Amino acid sequence: MRVLVTGGTGFLGGRCLQALATSGRFDASATGRRLSSAPAGFDFIAADLSEPGALARLPAVDAVVHTAALSSPWGRAQDFDQANVVATRNLLEWAEQAGVQRLIHISTPALYFASFDRFDVGEEEVLPGKPINDYARTKAQAESLVLQSPLSTAILRPRAIYGPGDTALLPRLEAALRRGWLPLMRDGQAVTNLTHVDDVCDAIVAALESSARGVFNIAGGEAIPLNWLVNEIARANSLAFRWRPVPLSIAMLAARGIEAVFTGLKLPSEPRLTRYSLGIFAYSLTLNTKRAQEVLGWRPRIPIADGFEAIFGVRPEALPTHERDDYGKEQAS
Repeated sequence: MRVLVTGGTGFLGGRCLQALATSGRFDASATGRRLSSAPAGFDFIAADLSEPGALARLPAVDAVVHTAALSSPWGRAQDFDQANVVATRNLLEWAEQAGVQRLIHISTPALYFASFDRFDVGEEEVLPGKPINDYARTKAQAESLVLQSPLSTAILRPRAIYGPGDTALLPRLEAALRRGWLPLMRDGQAVTNLTHVDDVCDAIVAALESSARGVFNIAGGEAIPLNWLVNEIARANSLAFRWRPVPLSIAMLAARGIEAVFTGLKLPSEPRLTRYSLGIFAYSLTLNTKRAQEVLGWRPRIPIADGFEAIFGVRPEALPTHERDDYGKEQAS
């Protein structure tokens, strides 16, 4: 099967290319904006998918894995619109005309974000109302385009991807730790799923080899306490830091004010504090992956201890037990 990976210069896209090549069942090529960052060993086409004319240079393929996106908690609304909505619309139109048989779209669990704890969240549980930021808004719009397409499509929502080559999740946490302190909100009770990038690649392969349509949650099989993760990153890097208890209401008020200033002044940089970043640390969100397991035959295979050790060279201490696992069921403490 000939597969084109968009966003081939990114963390997930680059790892996906390697997984496809290693499987021996796919002939993979890639596209991305930066020719200078083209992955070695793969046919690469430099193209900005938000420009319709650029897609004429794309190769004939049987399937597309659409990982390209502007993935950030902050930025200009028009940039998100172009990268996540216009580019997806252009790609779908090109794929339909080019006779592409299958398209896998990478979306985000940011669509589930809420200012309260959510456990065992299923694919249908996107809340009504205004999304938390432009990233979530435009990814929701892109999903709508994919679901309306006549192509055979599947949407994956991978939760908190980490692993070799990660430039966002764990590095951002490590950078925050180097500032010396982090706010502790709601007594540090938030838990989440982390998902190893190779597990996401396994899900992409499973989706390519399936004809199933619709949306699928992809997440690691453990519910990870965020304060445990932060403490382990600090221990692995010999970083001295402290938790500073902060009332969530005050932190959110400050974040709202900072966002208003950055928006009003049209500052290009990302604020150190946003409502979304606070919400990630304050509220639990775990995903139910039963549909992906039953329909795609996928399940996570890399536990957090193994993934953590591969990155930091130190095995973390055992995960603490807590009252909910990743499917929201009671478990013995």
